[in-house]
Amino acid sequence: MSNSAMPFGKNNYTLMLVGIGLLVLGFIIMATDSESYGFGFRGLTLGPIIVMSGFIFELFAITRKPKA
Repeated sequence: MSNSAMPFGKNNYTLMLVGIGLLVLGFIIMATDSESYGFGFRGLTLGPIIVMSGFIFELFAITRKPKA
């Protein structure tokens, strides 16, 4: 085990920021759906797929082992 003060490496933090960006983008897509009550393609299909990919990306960024 290393004596590093940071629990994650620089790449981990970069990947986490990309994941947060995907999450925000997915919620924005769902919020800007032009159909009433968000029942269009963007609100029911595209937005949730992007949000789920953001969560999966975040999990990958957290569990990825930093380079030594």
